[in-house]
Amino acid sequence: MKHYDLCIAGACASGLAAALSAAKNHPGIGIAVLEKLPRTGKKILVTGNGRCNLTNVNAVPGSYNNPAFAAPCLEKYSPEKVTGFFGSLGLLTYTDSAGRVYPRSNTASSVLDSLRFAAEKYGIDIFTETPVTSAVKKDGEFIINNEFSCDKFIIATGGKASSPQGSDGSGYPLAKSFGHIITPLFPSLVPVNTKPDEVRGLKGVRAANVRLTFSAEDINASSEGELLFTENGISGICAMELASFAAKAVAKKIPAYIKVDFLPEMAEESLEKYLSDTARSKCGEPIDSFLTGILPKPLGIAVLKKAQVYLGGSQVEEISTGMAKAIAKEIKEFTLTVTGTKGFENAQVTKGGVDTSDINPETMESLLVPGLYFCGEIIDIDGLCGGFNLQWAFASGLLAGELG
Repeated sequence: MKHYDLCIAGACASGLAAALSAAKNHPGIGIAVLEKLPRTGKKILVTGNGRCNLTNVNAVPGSYNNPAFAAPCLEKYSPEKVTGFFGSLGLLTYTDSAGRVYPRSNTASSVLDSLRFAAEKYGIDIFTETPVTSAVKKDGEFIINNEFSCDKFIIATGGKASSPQGSDGSGYPLAKSFGHIITPLFPSLVPVNTKPDEVRGLKGVRAANVRLTFSAEDINASSEGELLFTENGISGICAMELASFAAKAVAKKIPAYIKVDFLPEMAEESLEKYLSDTARSKCGEPIDSFLTGILPKPLGIAVLKKAQVYLGGSQVEEISTGMAKAIAKEIKEFTLTVTGTKGFENAQVTKGGVDTSDINPETMESLLVPGLYFCGEIIDIDGLCGGFNLQWAFASGLLAGELG
């Protein structure tokens, strides 16, 4: 049996960060990282559309579902500290207008390579195609797969999102075997499905600067940004940030809706007047082009249909007060019926995980089993889209690796 001071399950963002943190904080420590896939960091390579937005300068505790638990970690390893950590590995970065931090090379492989090369430099042993199928603590040591033993053990196996990249939920049984509770799991940051007839003909249509409002009994949430219509529903960052609420409502079998405000900067009464004035100036123009000054044409047609405007005629006639009011209402409250999401296989992040009440937020150490640590997506922490979840992965990995 091979003995190490520290074993880590999972060689992706949080696991590799934890390994490097342990090597830096405890010189000479023996570290083994066990990865079930044939190579390390596969999920890193697909983040940020292959560019890897490794953090976001706007990441604060309030960016996450459990801010009180996340706060100590994010205070110690802020976005600036995470960026500095990569700088110490020789990775240059830049920040875009939304606060997203990318490698200067614009390639996710640069991020992964910086982690891999540093692990090699520190003599960290990485075993690929080595899934952790069993782990117990016996006589003060952790026994893993009846093949490895270690004094301290970090579980960094990720959640259930994007199983082809390694996050298939295999870490949850390990956590449960040590007595930890797993909170309900839902796909997060994933496209939302709606009734097909409500989005028919809109596939590929984008609408910028919209506000989405989700409602389902006692569940309410909102988000803003660019919206993308798909064949079966909606996508785009603002839609994906509401996906976990959608999944939760569908799981509870309660009706759920998303209202789209295509013009949040204009009050409904002002919009109604604008439409009436515009109708008078557009008399004689094609009716299906009436809203092209506000919305993409296919979307404008969809709004007119929902407002029950007759499109059979060829020209815009004077719009009645009632008609302008109906159109304005649809522009401000274009309602979609939620039927689900595209599931874990298409999700970027998992909502839910190891209950934070049994983890020390100052160290990431288990409160149930001394010497056991958690980091990354396996914990019940998830954040906004745009580098926030990788910030948590790296920050919690660096903290867990201190072995405090």
